[in-house]
Amino acid sequence: MILADFSMYPLGKGESVSEYVARTLKIIDGSGLPYKLGPMGTTIEGEWDQVMSVITKCYEDLHRDCPRIECTIRIDAREGTGRLEKKIESVQAKVGRKLRT
Repeated sequence: MILADFSMYPLGKGESVSEYVARTLKIIDGSGLPYKLGPMGTTIEGEWDQVMSVITKCYEDLHRDCPRIECTIRIDAREGTGRLEKKIESVQAKVGRKLRT
């Protein structure tokens, strides 16, 4: 299983790109994979091929009308499921209280 934290957006489309980010989130949400949207990116959990397929679909969707796309991807590969939540819970346990997430 992997956690892939990624950010993808077009360049040259103005100051706000939330319209394009929303398009990628529709694809991510429709994939059925667990994910968390953050202010600077989205984290998806799944098998390598599943997650990479979703990221590829996001790219292909944007590429239809965006000639230049910026994408960053960070991957944490480790056995086990539910890590999207467990990693946060582990840190909160060590801090001794709930944190803003």
